[in-house]
Amino acid sequence: MTHLKEGDKAPIFKGIDQEGKQVSLTDLKGKKVILYFYPKDMTPGCTAQACNLRDNYQALLKKGFAVVGVSTDSEKRHQKFTEKYELPFPLLADEDRMIHTQYGVWGEKKFMGRIFDGTHRTTFLINEKGVIDKIIVKPDTKNHTEEILEIWQ
Repeated sequence: MTHLKEGDKAPIFKGIDQEGKQVSLTDLKGKKVILYFYPKDMTPGCTAQACNLRDNYQALLKKGFAVVGVSTDSEKRHQKFTEKYELPFPLLADEDRMIHTQYGVWGEKKFMGRIFDGTHRTTFLINEKGVIDKIIVKPDTKNHTEEILEIWQ
């Protein structure tokens, strides 16, 4: 779905997280960034993915990774999601779909015979120089950290 390719310079994103703080790719310079796009807070797949990253967060931090989630949900909804599941990383509220558009993850989807526009679950692994090392399309929500660590040793 995305127009970006591995080896491309990652678009500089800027967004507001669940605590009202601005988070930008430039703020994370020098770190490996796990930028994951997901459809909706509080849904089974999105919760499994967030909790898998949460459960492995300390191991990811030790390896120098930063984790940032993005969906079209509001700051308030992200705050509830974060509190309910004790998520330790920022979730950016991209209600106007600017970041989704930059990364090419918003578009036509099919679900139960219905066609609609929505977020294509995608993770971008961005290296310390701001280059996309890997794009994981349709990540395994329950084993997402393991997928990431297999790629980034």
